[in-house]
Amino acid sequence: MTDRLGPRLHRVLLGGFQAYLWLDDDGVTLVDPGPAGSGPAIEAALRGLGRARADVRRVVLTHFHDDHAGAAAEVAGWGAVEVVAHAADAPVLRGERPGPPPAFTAAERELHARVAAGLPPAPPVRVDREVVDGDLLDLGGGAEVVGTPGHTDGSIALHLPGHRVLFTGDVAAEYAGQVIFGVFHTDRARAAESFRRLAALDADLACFGHGEPALTAARDRLRAALPTLAAA
Repeated sequence: MTDRLGPRLHRVLLGGFQAYLWLDDDGVTLVDPGPAGSGPAIEAALRGLGRARADVRRVVLTHFHDDHAGAAAEVAGWGAVEVVAHAADAPVLRGERPGPPPAFTAAERELHARVAAGLPPAPPVRVDREVVDGDLLDLGGGAEVVGTPGHTDGSIALHLPGHRVLFTGDVAAEYAGQVIFGVFHTDRARAAESFRRLAALDADLACFGHGEPALTAARDRLRAALPTLAAA
């Protein structure tokens, strides 16, 4: 099932998780393909949009967690697909070393046990392009990689200034109609600084790793959450 968020932007619903498709004339970019086994649902979504899996030219991984990168290896095998991730998370994605665990609060530990129950581990995936903060990707007329360390060391967001669209990864989320600071961070202080950086970007529409997208006034909604960071 897909939601149309804009002329070129669609969300793919994957049970309790989600992925995003950006459609350019010369190909499709998939942001965070979701848990392992999500390939058929993504392929069906592409067909519903008049595209095919061979049209996927790029997969961007905002970080290495299983619910975001689990299907990356499957999608990477569909054809000439470039896998993009931050240099700090690339060794984890390749399976060269384990990723650092989150620094759970007591409440987060209980929440994680519920939401991660039965989530399969992400198979190792090649990373064709290692990016860092400030790099540009050729999608949507130019997308800037925004380093957002703190959720993981190599977490990134994507900002498409020409379309005023922001993919936040898990530094930010949406819950009960409110934009919130994300959960399950490895370093909460660094993640809070990354959230502040996202709130300074010019964006009307924000796509979160979890929760409903902010379809209007995304920057204002991110800024409204800034006072809560003091308690993070």
